[in-house]
Amino acid sequence: MAIQIKQVRTRRDLRKFVLFPEKLYKDNKYYVPPLVFNEMDTLNPKTNPSSEFCESALYLAYKDGELAGRVAAIVNHKANEQWNHEEVRFGWFDFIDDKEVSAALMEKVYEFGRAHKSDKVVGPLGFTDFDPEGMLVDGYDALSTMALIYNHPYYNEHMESMGFEKDVDWVEYKVFLPQELPEKFSRIASIIGQRSNVHIRPLTRKIIREEDYAHKIFALINECYKDLYNFTVLPVHMADKYIGFYLKVLDLKYVSLLENEEGELVGFGISMPSIVRALQKSRGKLFPFGWWHLLKSLTFKREEGVELLLIGIKPSYQNTGINSLIIADCFKKYIEGGVKWTESNAVLESNVKNQAQFELFPHECRKRRRSYIKALD
Repeated sequence: MAIQIKQVRTRRDLRKFVLFPEKLYKDNKYYVPPLVFNEMDTLNPKTNPSSEFCESALYLAYKDGELAGRVAAIVNHKANEQWNHEEVRFGWFDFIDDKEVSAALMEKVYEFGRAHKSDKVVGPLGFTDFDPEGMLVDGYDALSTMALIYNHPYYNEHMESMGFEKDVDWVEYKVFLPQELPEKFSRIASIIGQRSNVHIRPLTRKIIREEDYAHKIFALINECYKDLYNFTVLPVHMADKYIGFYLKVLDLKYVSLLENEEGELVGFGISMPSIVRALQKSRGKLFPFGWWHLLKSLTFKREEGVELLLIGIKPSYQNTGINSLIIADCFKKYIEGGVKWTESNAVLESNVKNQAQFELFPHECRKRRRSYIKALD
């Protein structure tokens, strides 16, 4: 029976799109499902604020009447303008090990791209950099994180068979925590803090409310990351969507902020307790009992690790070493909280300065993921 491709147009089909990986990875102990309600909001143009500058279409593939794959085709006009290119992105790309299925789905991405005058196809990428990106190319036997994609090894064979090539790679580190910070590291951090006239600013929900601090962090993220691969500088009014989500899951003691003498935010480190086991138990669903697994993991029965989601230093303060103050504060809090390890978010393989932050601690490169690219005829 031929492959049938159906565009998602109803909420019922959207739910099928979101839940497809649950079937594809049901026996895989390394896969971590996303929160279903958050995926539904992200993929619905009526609830995703990035629809202000993105156009998209979602497709489902059926083979012999059975759901066999999915893909999102996205044109981010803001990113295309910012980077002076005409690319169509693919994301949420999952499929059974059948090259006819993956090729049929990708053909829909090509069609969508041609309709928007794109000359290249790139991905996996999301609407913005707050969405999962990068296809796993190494580290299939390591537990995934909440923020990033897991995929079967055969995905990459499919990509290469369709003529895709590497655009960039990211790496991820697992850092094992000692019982106390290395003396050398603490000494260096202390000296840099005195020379740079910056200090750690504790964050509370009262400060967030009264000083609009979450928007300050969002603005600094834009400033710090604007030159990184395919980053989209987002309007500040879009912060509310992401702030609302992360404030539900972040423990503010794991948010480290640096201010200068004038009270200006110059650096940040954002971590959160790992909830991957809870997500696996809940299958990404809050109801009927998923909320209990998540609440337990976030409060009184935490997992052994934390995810280091973001680190950023204001450009005018880069190369001053103040990032060591962020790492020192983060790791001090981890150790006090009984955390045994932290796992970094994806770091561009070319960003050696970021990777060097972990060199004084036992660590290993756990995963590598890739963004693929192909010229569109």
